[in-house]
Amino acid sequence: MTTYGSFPGTRPRRLRTTPVMRRMVAETRLHPADFILPAFVREGVREPVPISSMPGVVQHTRDSLKKAALEAVEAGVSGIMLFGVPEEGKKDAYGTPGTDPDGILQVALRDVRAEVGDDLLVMSDLCLDETTDHGHCGVLDEHGRVDNDATLERYAEMAQVQADAGAHVVGPSGMMDGQIGVVRDALDQIGREDVAILAYTVKYASAFYGPFREAVGSSLRGDRRTYQQDPANARESLRELALDLEEGADMVMVKPAGPYLDILARVADAVDVPVVAYQISGEYSMIEAAAEKGWIDRDRAIFEALTGIKRAGARTILTYWATEAARKLGR
Repeated sequence: MTTYGSFPGTRPRRLRTTPVMRRMVAETRLHPADFILPAFVREGVREPVPISSMPGVVQHTRDSLKKAALEAVEAGVSGIMLFGVPEEGKKDAYGTPGTDPDGILQVALRDVRAEVGDDLLVMSDLCLDETTDHGHCGVLDEHGRVDNDATLERYAEMAQVQADAGAHVVGPSGMMDGQIGVVRDALDQIGREDVAILAYTVKYASAFYGPFREAVGSSLRGDRRTYQQDPANARESLRELALDLEEGADMVMVKPAGPYLDILARVADAVDVPVVAYQISGEYSMIEAAAEKGWIDRDRAIFEALTGIKRAGARTILTYWATEAARKLGR
């Protein structure tokens, strides 16, 4: 017969007994303001174009993008990160649509700023991959390699036209050495010290980008392993972090989020600037696909994944579920 003294005196389960108890003692809480919505706008389409590998996500028209931005505001989302998809015939080796004031991304920035003003942070992807006919994030040299310094000159131009178009925040995402310093100088030269830089500080050469390539109509030939970070490396992330902060980054990002929570935690522990994580297309699509098959509970999986990213140290999360999750949290 068991004696009373053998029973546990401390029972952590007492703090898990009811939903209200669990809510009260929760260490990590999600809030609508934690989210940024990534959104794609495609030139020359009359109706939103569904992205087959990202169920529920579309390439927007200019009008549907403005509607999505207003919905994000109403849900309490903090920002919208815009990616422009030019008409195929307009891409070239230098990514000219990326610096054309009338390029689709710049037009979309003006549209959204006119629609939401300062009620939503309007953010722009600062990279050449959507606008080059070879699909790389930079200018190629005569040997077909990405030319780091020639690319920086293009990024400086992009920063200035994006700021002129109304971006509150620019997000240099190409992983070129020195990109943050060059972008900061370019913005300051035109008197745009007010435009913030969200540095894609830790961006791994990941297999999870697959659906994104469809979303932006990527023309990529080859891969990006010579400039995006090797998934095998961790300490390298802290080196990139130190460089970006020294060059003037206002916020720093880890991308992807879910497969790199250890990196996210290390970055968050090391800095006193806001840390952002990007829950990328493959992370989104895996949950959607498994839920469609009935293998997982979709809503629980979404919020568990988002909670894990925030628990690891993200102040803000880019997620394709931003508006949906914000609405559900606001109930």
